[in-house]
Amino acid sequence: MTANHAVVVGGGLAGVTTALELADAGMRVTLLESRPRLGGLAFSFKRGELTVDNGQHVYLRCCTAYRWFLDRVDGAALAPLQDRLDVPVLDVAHPRGPRLGRLRRSALPVPLHLASSLARYPHLTLAERASVGRAALALRRLDPADPALDGVDFATWLGRHGQSPRTIEALWDLVGIATLNATADQSSLGLAAKVFKTGLLSENGAADIGWARVPLGDLHDGLARKALDAAGVRTELRTRVTCLSRLESGSWRVDTESESLDADTVVLAVPQREAHALLPPGALADPDKLLDIATAPILNVHVVYDRKVLRQPFFAALGTPVQWVFDRTDASGLTDGGQYLALSQSVAQDDIDEPVSVLRAKYLPELERLLPAARGAKVRDFFVTRERTATFAPTPGVGRLRPGARTDTPGLFLAGAWTATGWPATMESAVRSGQAAAHAALAGLDRRREHPLREAV
Repeated sequence: MTANHAVVVGGGLAGVTTALELADAGMRVTLLESRPRLGGLAFSFKRGELTVDNGQHVYLRCCTAYRWFLDRVDGAALAPLQDRLDVPVLDVAHPRGPRLGRLRRSALPVPLHLASSLARYPHLTLAERASVGRAALALRRLDPADPALDGVDFATWLGRHGQSPRTIEALWDLVGIATLNATADQSSLGLAAKVFKTGLLSENGAADIGWARVPLGDLHDGLARKALDAAGVRTELRTRVTCLSRLESGSWRVDTESESLDADTVVLAVPQREAHALLPPGALADPDKLLDIATAPILNVHVVYDRKVLRQPFFAALGTPVQWVFDRTDASGLTDGGQYLALSQSVAQDDIDEPVSVLRAKYLPELERLLPAARGAKVRDFFVTRERTATFAPTPGVGRLRPGARTDTPGLFLAGAWTATGWPATMESAVRSGQAAAHAALAGLDRRREHPLREAV
């Protein structure tokens, strides 16, 4: 069997996954990435002595594709999962003072695994807790793949099932904002159902949380590059694709600023607007749909204190603009007794363009409200990272805009978290899209192989 040549454009998780799967199937693969690193929007950079992640990324035990990716690049031990779901939730706006609750699971089967935690959750009334159980049972009956769900917003559905504004704020949005990057009223019911049904209502441990104990760049760039090299993939960084054209022979020509490459297969694993710019005529029936897939920002606030102010690895917050706080001290390489906290702020439209001085004045007092030990601590560094197009916006109707891996032109495929994976814009969606594109390409060349997540395609 001849070694067909595939060119993968884009070195994020989707592109790296595609390249690895194609190379493992015996293809000759070239991976082109315009940035000086791999990893897409999940990367690290140096700030003095610190190694900083551009944003806090987590995954769940149900994220089987991303877990496959970690195994494939030999990085699973560097991003372990919790033994059991356990999320501290601190409400600083309670009338009787700050109250700490926890969302944790037991060893009981679904849906009883969360019953005990929910029964003691102090941020909802007894009636609100009971209503959550009824809504969860109704949610469990939904099919996230049902196209009808795509046109309904999650908040409307929650309201129809007895969820109060407080219940949405203190539970549904607490999880949904972090996973969907949207509030319930701006989220497709289909995508919300995917998140909650898969994460909380499928298997006992599905929502156990994992995160990198090392910089993301160690996983998504360093280990990924090592795996690509071992698989025989030619990886070219700082290489921008300028034109993609189909030859009379049916093969492809990929032009960069420095060379032209001929390929049997091309996979565009880039954001939707970049893909739109490179698509040849006729590749999609309505390519402008890609431009209608809106984006949503995420802001990360980074604070380095001169002492330890947080004893938990992370927590979520209510009654404050702060959403989720993570201890990144060890992962960043900080070793002088200080503590480095990262605030992950999704749905950040109001803050994304604010000056650092404004964000400092807003978030440092909030951290002092949440963490009494921070009130006497010195702030050694404060900075922000902004991803203005961090995710696609999961608004109602977005499902009809997301294309599958196959285009209408033989030999050309799409990958990216924004494609039709059934998942919101997560690392899981990115890896799944790369697997789908690779296996669609292999099928088109009659080089079928076993899919890592199911029997075979």
